Amino acid sequence: MSDRISTADLYDERGDELQSVSTQFLNLGGNAWFSGPVRTVRCHRDNALLKSILGTPGEGAVLVVDGGGALESALVGDIIAQLGVDSGWAGIVVHGVIRDRVVIGTLPIGLKALGSNPQKSSKTGAGEADVPVSFGGVTFRPGAMLFSDEDGILVEH
Repeated sequence: MSDRISTADLYDERGDELQSVSTQFLNLGGNAWFSGPVRTVRCHRDNALLKSILGTPGEGAVLVVDGGGALESALVGDIIAQLGVDSGWAGIVVHGVIRDRVVIGTLPIGLKALGSNPQKSSKTGAGEADVPVSFGGVTFRPGAMLFSDEDGILVEH
């Protein structure tokens, strides 16, 4: 028996303690249900910084990537997603797009994104890590708990 609770039931229990993300993300990873403390990265069409973070021990955290909602190039592909699996990350939420979605769908990690685009992003390392980021009506603060399933994403205030 799993101790997982659906986001709908969790919201019913905790209500205003939680923020509900209004952005309609696609479930693209192999794990539809995932949760963990938030880590953040803000990067626009450049994935070098997020790749370096996913290469560090995740310890069950969820990396929230504020890509500004850009659809022009992918921030995560199969190699980067596998790096997250290998480093112990529970999930990745990308406010942007990914590529290699068929392979990513087989990996044991939660991954939500706006969609996919085969174009690669740049790799200069531009961006910020572990800063509050906001999208979908929610501010994601490093260390806050995030809960995600097929219904959506909840984040502690």
